[in-house]
Amino acid sequence: MRPTVVIGFLGTTLDRARGASRWEQWRPTVDLCRHDDLQVGRLELLTQRRFSKLTQQVSEDIRSVSPETEVRTHDLELGDPWDFEAVYGALHEFARTYPFSDAEDYLVHMTTGTHVAQICLFLLTETRHLPARPLQTSPPRRGHSAAPGTYTVIDLDLSKYDRLAARFQKEHEEGLSFLKSGIATRNAAFNSLIERIERVAIASDAPILLMGPTGAGKSQLAQRIHALKAQRRALAGRFVEVNCATLRGDAAMSALFGHVKGAFTGAMQDRPGLLRAANGGVLFLDEIGELGLDEQAMLLRAVEEKRFLPLGSEREAESKFQLIAGTNRDLRVAVRERRFREDLLARIDLWTFTLPGLSARREDVEPNLEYELERWAERSGTRVGFNKEARERFLRFATDPATPWPGNFRDFNAAVVRMATLAAGGRIGVALVDEEMARLRDAWRRAPASDGHDELLERALGAREAAQLDRFDAIQLGGVLAICARSRSLSDAGRALFGVSRERRSVTNDADRLRKYLTRFGLSWAELEQRLG
Repeated sequence: MRPTVVIGFLGTTLDRARGASRWEQWRPTVDLCRHDDLQVGRLELLTQRRFSKLTQQVSEDIRSVSPETEVRTHDLELGDPWDFEAVYGALHEFARTYPFSDAEDYLVHMTTGTHVAQICLFLLTETRHLPARPLQTSPPRRGHSAAPGTYTVIDLDLSKYDRLAARFQKEHEEGLSFLKSGIATRNAAFNSLIERIERVAIASDAPILLMGPTGAGKSQLAQRIHALKAQRRALAGRFVEVNCATLRGDAAMSALFGHVKGAFTGAMQDRPGLLRAANGGVLFLDEIGELGLDEQAMLLRAVEEKRFLPLGSEREAESKFQLIAGTNRDLRVAVRERRFREDLLARIDLWTFTLPGLSARREDVEPNLEYELERWAERSGTRVGFNKEARERFLRFATDPATPWPGNFRDFNAAVVRMATLAAGGRIGVALVDEEMARLRDAWRRAPASDGHDELLERALGAREAAQLDRFDAIQLGGVLAICARSRSLSDAGRALFGVSRERRSVTNDADRLRKYLTRFGLSWAELEQRLG
């Protein structure tokens, strides 16, 4: 068993003996060494020279009640024991120079000393500058004056305390629900992702990078992160949002960093800029990959140093904000193409979370349907529902692997809003569902091909091999990879790709057809799962 070492202040009032009754009064430092079940091997007594007589008296009394306890005294010249800076500095220096050993068990006596001293001891213990546990002593009950009182060793891992742990768990669950807008999502991977985001949002003010396809909910999540931090009093500033795709040239510099009057033609007055507007809060830069290289350089400095130079100004401005960046592109590809600064990516890539699209979260279609209907009721004041057959029909369509949802939750929300608006008597029927399904299919069929296919080709084949494909093969393979990226299995992808011709064949093996097609390009399903994520 490791010997116990106690570190504590001399109690200049409570430890002082009062005549012949010294053994009948409670003296915390002396009585600490009188407990049969707490063997103090060594007491490190923090004191001051002006209390040398009291220090000597307490040391002698401890030796008389606990001969096995070694008392070592440390003179701390504090001047004013109520001066927080002086007390903390002296204790920090003691902790820094003390020869702590893994072979000993350390306790910090929290009962003696000024309130300032006790606060400083706790702070140094909680931050592990003092590798110890707090030890709280209390006087005996009335009528037991000869007893040494009681003591409690406090474990700073609050999760071990049942009632506190339950409170923390409830707060944690409320935070998760808040980030998910109260939607009871069922997708395990998404729920795990939100749990990680909640921990980071509360514990850190470092930049956060939200990746994912358009319509996956990046903007809404960024707003929720800000609101959650505000609820927990982690920040007090505003949520400021800007889509970087709308910023170009001097207008971009001015919008982000502000300008002074006369900085350029038309600058009739000073403009503070969005970075200063976000001071103390959150700045959400959606589609950050669209920023110009000059703006990226200034943003990097603003994130690192919290300082930047407004357009046309010779005086730097300051703003302490948390950056949340959003993108639907692979910024590493943009770095290779020299469209995005590598040093900025390294700075904002500390906490990166990729939000999946709706097609990868088909378990969440039903709870999101309920959420959208509730939102409609709140906005319109009218409650709308489905009849049973219509509901089943729409859910079958929405969860089918062949339904692409290229706009993700934006497409989904728009579909629900259209049906709710046209619902006669607040009831969505089969005919209305069929009409909406036909409308979505037609819109998706007429939509231009995704401009993200080149990126998928590079991730699957590598930049060099992708560049050597004929344009015909690149367009075809890119479309196939887009289906594969949002499918759960080879079979799901095959059904989505060959759904029409399947009806004309007596024997169907969609997975085998897709496997043979991928083999032409040296690809396998296992490789695609790894490379396309």
